[in-house]
Amino acid sequence: MSRNSASGADASADTDDHPRPERWLALAILVLAVLLVGVDVTVLGLATPFISEDLRPSGTQLLWIGDIYSFVIAGLLVSMGSLGDRIGRKKLLLTGSAAFGATSVMAAYATSPEMMIGARALMGAAGATLMPSTLALIRNLFHDPRERSRAVGIWGAMASAGTAVGPVLGGFLLGHFWWGSVFLINVPVMVVLVVVGAKVIPESRNPQPGPWDIPSAALSLVGVIAVVYAIKEAAAHGLHWNLAVPAAAGVLALLVFVRRQYALESPLIDMKLFHHRGFTGAALADLLTILGLSGLVFFLSQFLQMVQMRPPLNAGLTELPAAVGAVGAGLAAGYAARRLSVRIVVTGGLTIVGLSLAGSVGLHADTGIIELGVIFFAVGIGAGLSFTVTADVILSSVPKDEAGAASAVSETAYELGAALGIALLGSIVTGIYRGFPAPPGVPESALATARESLGGALDVSQNLPPAQGEQLLKNAQDSFVNGIDVAAGVGAAVLLATAVGAWFLLRDQELGTSGSHGHTS
Repeated sequence: MSRNSASGADASADTDDHPRPERWLALAILVLAVLLVGVDVTVLGLATPFISEDLRPSGTQLLWIGDIYSFVIAGLLVSMGSLGDRIGRKKLLLTGSAAFGATSVMAAYATSPEMMIGARALMGAAGATLMPSTLALIRNLFHDPRERSRAVGIWGAMASAGTAVGPVLGGFLLGHFWWGSVFLINVPVMVVLVVVGAKVIPESRNPQPGPWDIPSAALSLVGVIAVVYAIKEAAAHGLHWNLAVPAAAGVLALLVFVRRQYALESPLIDMKLFHHRGFTGAALADLLTILGLSGLVFFLSQFLQMVQMRPPLNAGLTELPAAVGAVGAGLAAGYAARRLSVRIVVTGGLTIVGLSLAGSVGLHADTGIIELGVIFFAVGIGAGLSFTVTADVILSSVPKDEAGAASAVSETAYELGAALGIALLGSIVTGIYRGFPAPPGVPESALATARESLGGALDVSQNLPPAQGEQLLKNAQDSFVNGIDVAAGVGAAVLLATAVGAWFLLRDQELGTSGSHGHTS
């Protein structure tokens, strides 16, 4: 860490410690990228039933459409964060933003499940440039720790606002246009970000970066994707000997990656960061929290639309309390962590989310909007508190020259947790769903289609005799809800266990104070 921590003489003006007068305007542009990613994640869930009807993906392809974005982004985040530290975070952000807009158009006009999966993979590659660049630029724009906490709070609140705007905007678009419109909304936002960001965001980079190690970038990409693929396939289809090859290849690639980082003079990520208990605790809390939440959230939109039969806009408004809670909690989190302590706020947030998921175990088709609203609101408050403070802990643990790589660790934990959550909890839902009993006389081919996904069952039920179709759909919906209940219980257990771990790992951790990097051994 001492290698770069003294590099105050950054040739780009961002490292002098005088506050930049345009920093808040630059922050407003930066959070546009964050808002967009939040919107993109949530609108996919709402659009899934429409994509399912139009492109007719299999159950496995539907999961790939849901999680390929996270797989690719998780595999590339560390490489892209480190690349931004070297070539310039502004340059990487603007290039990635333009690519994100272009690949969104490709997703909007996908004509097959394979094309959609490919478009989402390319969106992941572009998206990998956005999040670490925005956090690293915030680290370099705001030198005062209290100001930085406020800025990180706004950053987190806008990510949550994206999850609020996403379902409502997506619901409106899906009610009036075809499903591709939910991807096209990315394009005008990207145009504004590139045009205005080019003028107001200052460039920043590490003045003594060393070379960007291409073998390390390849190892992290191969390692993450292979391991997550093996976990996803094992969760969906059970353990098979043929999964040993990708699993072993992935683990080996990650081990070689770690050894290489220790050996390199200019690594992609300084592995010594993980020697700090606070940094490790914050990254682990992010990963496990999202793992517990994401698989459930992915299926809740389908629950609202295809079990409770709500229109898309109504479903989006039903999820709105989660984002309202997260925005408020995110803005208050830094103040709360300084008044109380980091571990009280993070552990408290995780406990609130865990208890909210436990309360979701009793979900059924007749669950009322007030009960759903309370659950979503509580999840939002807990997640807003936890994620904002852990992001601040990770940022304040490093010198600003290494902010891109450190931010990428936080985002990698988030995206890897999302991919694993959809793979593991999503596979629990899918596995239980596929066992629903069939009414007598349903053709085998129709039953096979119905058991692929709930969207398939909805489609099949409309082509059967009314009584038979109604019974098949009810059985499918009941089985789907049973799957969600079990997944909620597993998610609650993961969150509560994470809360206990965070209590010990974040002991004595404080947010940065002027002149310190907030290290805790």
